[in-house]
Amino acid sequence: MDRFTKHSIVLSFLVAGGVAIALGAAGCSGGGSDGGAVAEAAGAKSKDPQPAAVEVPLDISRIFIEYNFSGNDLGFHVFLDGEDWTALKIVNPKGRTIFEVQGRAAYKELGLTELFFEGAEPTLDEFPVEDLLALFPEGEYEFEGTTVDGEVIEGTGILNHAVPDAPVVSTNVGTKNSLVISWDEVTGPAAILPDAEIKISGYQVIVGSFQVTLPASSRSVTVPPEFVASLESGTQNFEVLAIEEGGNQTIREGTFTLP
Repeated sequence: MDRFTKHSIVLSFLVAGGVAIALGAAGCSGGGSDGGAVAEAAGAKSKDPQPAAVEVPLDISRIFIEYNFSGNDLGFHVFLDGEDWTALKIVNPKGRTIFEVQGRAAYKELGLTELFFEGAEPTLDEFPVEDLLALFPEGEYEFEGTTVDGEVIEGTGILNHAVPDAPVVSTNVGTKNSLVISWDEVTGPAAILPDAEIKISGYQVIVGSFQVTLPASSRSVTVPPEFVASLESGTQNFEVLAIEEGGNQTIREGTFTLP
């Protein structure tokens, strides 16, 4: 999975019904008592139906957990994509707005498309995982906004607390800029949430600006030798991420040494 390298909206909608009142009167002839006729209609509602609001779906609306096993920190990240919106908010399963953003000036006129942000990632030594999870309950998060044309744009993201275990990793540095990064299959949850059921959908490997996402059956990746040749000699950092099918991901950091 690609790592996506982390805010006020007030949305109000008013539909007003029409009220039509028609008054009519007929005059009386002189000297006679021919009565007149008066026709009156009050409070009659318009028979023309109000047009239904157009709803545009977001192409992507995700909220997920990223747990760094090596750094012992955890954060909640969001990624959304849709065209072309000027304002958007996120509402949690309890009905509380937790994020709002609105484009102004040029962005109000042209709109926005993608948006990715990372929540702060406090260490679990300072901020217990139970407290973090309580801030972001499991369930359906509503993404709601407006487009540049005044239409409603919306989507949903399902957040769960199933955090995968960190992959166990190894490296093999050979001649001619050969570098293979390997990992063991992840089958269970992280120790911080031992009761979660886990199903891995893929793995991601990151070495500097090189990154690749592979299917769940993969256990290694050969880094292109042209990229390895561009790295300086000495110790280099890398990451392997295990990605759970619900979107949550866990990072294991590692190093290798180039001659």
